[in-house]
Amino acid sequence: MVPAVALVAFTAIGITALLGGLSEAAEEPDALGPGAVLDQGLYATKFVESRVTVEKAESQWDEDKRFVELVFEVTNKGDKTYQVGLPAAKPEQAYLSDSFAASLVKITPAFPKESGPFTFAQAKGGETRQLHPGVTSKVILRYRLKDNEQPPEKITMDVASFEYEPGFNSNTPRWQMVTKENLKTMKFDPEIKARVSLAVKKGDTT
Repeated sequence: MVPAVALVAFTAIGITALLGGLSEAAEEPDALGPGAVLDQGLYATKFVESRVTVEKAESQWDEDKRFVELVFEVTNKGDKTYQVGLPAAKPEQAYLSDSFAASLVKITPAFPKESGPFTFAQAKGGETRQLHPGVTSKVILRYRLKDNEQPPEKITMDVASFEYEPGFNSNTPRWQMVTKENLKTMKFDPEIKARVSLAVKKGDTT
């Protein structure tokens, strides 16, 4: 007869094997909200808010434009200037860039291509697409809303980080996105460090 303890052990092993093994269990990224600060290696990022803004028409032939905006305070921790950039068209392409916006691997809900995104950092002289070393910049990522289109209740971002390591084809260290190898696609997927949810502040959208 097989002892009861052995049966329990065999059952536990079977369940573990069925689930793919303890070592392969996926870790959930940190869940963050408004005001949270995330150390992304290359950047230190504060997730300020998400809001609806309106750009008033500059003439009678123009029209008001409404946007959903994501607002960040980003500090470049590197020793050279990096780009604000844009989120990658596909998540699996994000690791190819060291820009800040590339680290926003997935934004939910998805907006149509014609809505954006548009990105810039605010500077004394107006807008810039550059993040200078040691400087904290307010970064805006926005999507344009169509006429009568309602903004989402909240926006969720899957956010990656960077590490200072030798490149794929070079022994010289550089900042690159933290990835994990996808054995199914034989490609590198960004490793999601945090999942950030921001309620969209409606404000005066008229």
